[in-house]
Amino acid sequence: MVIITSIMKKYLILIIALFITEIAFSQSILNLINRSNEFLDTLEKGKFEDAQNFFDEGVKDKVQPEILKNFWNSTNSTLGNLESVESAQNKTQEEFFVVTLICKFSKGTQGFQFVFNQKEKMVGFFVVPKSNAAVYQNPVYADSTLYKEQPVSIKTSGHELAGLLTTPKSGTNFPVIVLVHGSGPSDMDESIGPNKPFKDLALGLAAKGIATIRYVKRTRVYPGEFNKAFTLKEEVTDDALAAIALAKTITGVNKKQIYVLGHSLGGMLAPKLASLAPDVNGIIMAAAPARKFTDVISDQNKYMFESAKDTTAEGKKQLQNALTELEKTRITKPGTMKVDSLLLGLPVSYWIDMNLYDQVGTAKKLKKRILILQGENDFQVPVMDYNLWKGAFAKKKNVTFKLYPELNHLFITQPQKGSPQQYQQPGNVAGSVIDDIALWVKSN
Repeated sequence: MVIITSIMKKYLILIIALFITEIAFSQSILNLINRSNEFLDTLEKGKFEDAQNFFDEGVKDKVQPEILKNFWNSTNSTLGNLESVESAQNKTQEEFFVVTLICKFSKGTQGFQFVFNQKEKMVGFFVVPKSNAAVYQNPVYADSTLYKEQPVSIKTSGHELAGLLTTPKSGTNFPVIVLVHGSGPSDMDESIGPNKPFKDLALGLAAKGIATIRYVKRTRVYPGEFNKAFTLKEEVTDDALAAIALAKTITGVNKKQIYVLGHSLGGMLAPKLASLAPDVNGIIMAAAPARKFTDVISDQNKYMFESAKDTTAEGKKQLQNALTELEKTRITKPGTMKVDSLLLGLPVSYWIDMNLYDQVGTAKKLKKRILILQGENDFQVPVMDYNLWKGAFAKKKNVTFKLYPELNHLFITQPQKGSPQQYQQPGNVAGSVIDDIALWVKSN
C-alpha cells in the first residue's frame, strides 16, 4: 500500500498485512473520519495506551504504546505540534475502508492514512509519503477569519458520503450552493493534480457570505458498484439531490437561496437537478456541455490529435478508429446488447441515459435563475458549447452569461488551451469567478 517515509525512522507501525477479498462494504464514513481524528488527538495528548486501543485485536500487539510514543515524538520533533486537519478523503478498498487526513502542524503539513475493517477497528496506519510534485496552495481570497467548516454526511439508501459544509463565520440567513462534480471518481475538492477547484470555490464564497456543501463522489467511495449496469442517477443525481435536501436543514441558511453549481458533467446535469428539486432557486453551469457527450469526446480526440501534430498515416488511422468506436455510443436503446455490456468502458445503460437527456431543452423549461460560466481556453468543453447555450437563451431574462479569456476547464488562468499536462501545474480558481458568482447570487 504505502511505504514508510523518513519520518518513520525504524518504527514499524504501518506495515500491517491486509488480506484483500472481493467483498465491498458500506460503513459510517463520518464516524471513521472522526475516529481517525480522535486517534491523532489521542497521540497528541500523549495517551499512547488509549491510542493502542483503536487497533483491532489481531494487530494490536504489533502496535505497542512505546512504539506509538516514539513515532509521535519523532513526528513532533520534525513537524511540531498538531494544529488542525486541513482536509479528509475516503475510499473503499475491497472489504476495507481507507481514510486519508491531511494535517497541519506548526512546522509543516503531513498526510496520514487509516485503514479500518468491518468492525470499524484500525488495521493499518500509514504516513503518506511526501512528493516532489507541486502541491495545492490556498487562494489569496481565502480568509480563514471569515469562514468555518464542519463535516457533513450525504446519505442515500445504502450509501453515505463524507462532505464539508463551509459557512461564513458570522451572520445568518446566508445563501448556500451545492457543488456537483464533473466526470470521474472525484474527491470533495474535485482535485486534479495540485488543483482543488471546489475547495477554492468553497473558501472564496464563504469569505463573501455564501455557504457551500461539497462531498466525495460516489464513484470514488463505492467503485465496486460501478462494474455493472448504472446510469446518471447512481453516478450523480441521487447524491446531489440528497445534498440539496441537506442544505435545507442547515442552521442559518436562507431556504429561499439554495443553488446548485455543476461543473462539466455536473453543469450538464444541473437543469435536471433543478427540475427535480423545487427548492432550488437557481443553477450555475460551469463549463457545461450543450451537446451530446459523444460529440464532446469526439472533439476532444480531434483536438489532441491536432495538438500532437501527427501527420502520419498511422496516426490518422488511429484517430479514425477512435472516432468510429465513439459513434457506437450514440445509442438510445439496447437492441441486442445487454445493458451491462461496455462501450468505451461505460455500460450501455449509461450511454442510453446520457443520450436520452436533453440538457438544453430541460434548461429552457426552467423558470429559475441560471448563470452560465465558461473559460475561453477550455479544451475539454470548448466555447462552442457556451455559444450554443447563449443561442438557446438569447431572449431569456433569467439567464446570465460570463465568458473568461485565459481561463481553462478548471477556471484557472491558462494562457492557451494546451493539454492535460496543465492540470499538473498548481493554480486557483480566478478571483473574478468568485466575485461574479457572489454578485449573481446576492443580486436575487
